[in-house]
Amino acid sequence: MSDTPVKTPAKPAGRPATKPVPKTERPRLHKVILINDDFTPREFVVMVLKAVFRTTEEQAFRIMLTAHQKGVCVVAVFPRDIAETKATEATDLGREGGYPLMFTTEPEE
Repeated sequence: MSDTPVKTPAKPAGRPATKPVPKTERPRLHKVILINDDFTPREFVVMVLKAVFRTTEEQAFRIMLTAHQKGVCVVAVFPRDIAETKATEATDLGREGGYPLMFTTEPEE
């Protein structure tokens, strides 16, 4: 055996040691859901959808009609805080108008 020490390869100059980059997750999205009722006029629902969710007349009508036929309809998908704010705002508009209009949120799958 030789008495010379074994050299380990040196790190290349100019290349710093790599650090793991933390992975960031996107915020979980939430659906805003319109719940049908038999008392709120269709025109009022369309007006609320246009005002709060910035839909077109045609989009608002389709959302309202879907909720009417199926009982519920997803209006839009947002980060949780925005979804909850818009659902509350739309529900409050219904209450101010004297209607039981109801919007709720749930996490997107």
